[in-house]
This record gives sequence, structure tokens and C-alpha cells, in this order.
Amino acid sequence: MITKQLSVFVENKKGRLSAILNLLAENDVDLSALSLADTTEFGVLRLIVNKPELAKKILNESGVIVKITDVLAVVLDDAPGGAAKIIDTLYKNDVSIEYMYAFDTKLTGKAIMVAKTENVKAVNDLLIQNGFEDPSAEDIFKF
Repeated sequence: MITKQLSVFVENKKGRLSAILNLLAENDVDLSALSLADTTEFGVLRLIVNKPELAKKILNESGVIVKITDVLAVVLDDAPGGAAKIIDTLYKNDVSIEYMYAFDTKLTGKAIMVAKTENVKAVNDLLIQNGFEDPSAEDIFKF
């Protein structure tokens, strides 16, 4: 499934992450996944949320820089080798991954991997053709 991801640029200052997450919570934006990578001056907070457009608007209005990006979400077995199967398929098909992270889901024995690739739609089609499960919005988000 192709889903929307927020990339939030966070100053590397005490309390900034807390303020951002509290602002989302106060506006009923539910997080399904979170990844944070930092440098000395700022961090990139990547979020999968149930209301990406609202989250972007709220954060922009508070002075935070936010970008919405299409990313790939694919179901994997939550067991040893689950991620390796997907990565091996991508490797064999010469697909490069810019970044990735995974999160738990309501699906028993499953997790969801999020990946950014050059052509998200083509990679999504490739994985489905190779038997990987395309998660539904209900698998990713709490409604």
C-alpha cells in the first residue's frame, strides 16, 4: 500500500519533540509509526498518522517545517527472516531503499515495514506480484 508519511524537521532542542507530539495529540491525530534520526542541529521525525493533511496544517501553523511523502507500507511476518524476505526481493530486482523502518500492527504475527524507494508505485506493484501482502488502511491506522 502506498501511504502518506510526514517528515517533520525538529530543532535539536530540549522539549521540541514533546511539543510536537502533544500538539498532534491535542488535535486528535493518532500516530501509527514514528522514526527519529538526528544530526547535531536538527532531527527528522518521520510519522505515519491517521490524518496527515491535518497534522501538516497544525504543525505548519506552529512554525514547524513538514513535508508529506508517499512511502511504501508492506506486511511482513513478525518472525526471524520476515524483513529479509522483502529485502531479498528488492535486492534481486535492483531496488534501492532510501530508508526504512517497521512497526507492530493489529494483525496477529505480522508487522508493517515502511520504505522510501525511488518509484514507490512500481515497487509496490513488484512486491504484490511477488506474493507480499498489501496492508489495508485499517491494518495501519486505528479508526
